[in-house]
Amino acid sequence: MLVYSVASRCRKPSVPVEGKDYRRFAVLIAAYREDAVIMETVRACLAQNYPGDKYDVVVISDHMQSETNAALSALPVKLLQVDFEKSTNTKSLKAALRYLEKDAYDLALIIDADNIISSSYLSEVNNAFSVPGVQVVQTHRIAKNLNTDMAYLDAVSEEINNSIFRLGHANLGMSAALIGSGMAFEYPLFYDAMMSNTSVGGFDRVLEMELLYKGVRFHYLPDTFVKDEKIQKVRNFYHQRRRWLSAQYYSLGEFVHHLLPAIRARKWDFCDKLYQQASFSRVLLLGFTFIISLAYSLCASSLAYKWWGIFFLLLLALVLAVPRHFWKWRLLKAFCLVPYSFLLMSFNLFRLREANKKFIHTRHGVG
Repeated sequence: MLVYSVASRCRKPSVPVEGKDYRRFAVLIAAYREDAVIMETVRACLAQNYPGDKYDVVVISDHMQSETNAALSALPVKLLQVDFEKSTNTKSLKAALRYLEKDAYDLALIIDADNIISSSYLSEVNNAFSVPGVQVVQTHRIAKNLNTDMAYLDAVSEEINNSIFRLGHANLGMSAALIGSGMAFEYPLFYDAMMSNTSVGGFDRVLEMELLYKGVRFHYLPDTFVKDEKIQKVRNFYHQRRRWLSAQYYSLGEFVHHLLPAIRARKWDFCDKLYQQASFSRVLLLGFTFIISLAYSLCASSLAYKWWGIFFLLLLALVLAVPRHFWKWRLLKAFCLVPYSFLLMSFNLFRLREANKKFIHTRHGVG
């Protein structure tokens, strides 16, 4: 983590490439009970400085109100209404792919129902695919709201991920991590990978592992932003992280048997990702390392130096990964939530089995 964190500080100047061709996009938005936010997201997607006949906004409406569906029907979007007994993003996206013509699109863009993109977003993504060999692109997800201390902490956590697992990896020639939204794929590649995806939560984790094993590289656009709503309440943080942890260890179990073949084939991006899936999250790493360091200080002081060294190296990695504009007094206040977050994440470790049996929805709508 420290190596990738340091690498993220060494920004490589990017040479902008203007795409000569306008690729045809399918902008896919899976919306489960997202009545509070979906209209703003769809209007942002429609307000692109990109030829209107070169992209379709496809909304998969699952358990949304009839008034919302009527409002969406009045807009120039493709509205697909589904009503799954057990809803998941995987089911919604697969339903959309069956609904659309496979040969009608060049690229699939995944946008969350609470995301906001700028008017130049599609053009910037299209330009990225003009570079030979680019098949998958992850854009830079940033906070849409910083209205609570938990939202601020969540925003900082996301930027640490962006620094270490996306920009740092990209700067060292590795694949950037996918994040679930603000990601674009060559349409046939996405279609084939999704139609075999059966995950309940965290479809992006399984998608990521499958494509990495096939040797597909993920590119990162650090200056192409998608705004994402951050968790505002501790309760929502608990449920969301439980879904994330469950998806992490589910994908680990699905792909761990590929490790030795991947090593023999020198698929280092896949091996690197599998190691990430096997590791604890940053909050758990920080908490457990601190507890072990403290325990050794009390019981076996000669071994404590090593653990305190590991703890401070981990802390340094996280500090270096925090963008400069987040270094405000408010960060200290948000940091006070870390011990409580550690406790919640620890409790989640014992509830992962049930989390993978049903989709855990994170409610959106900034209050």
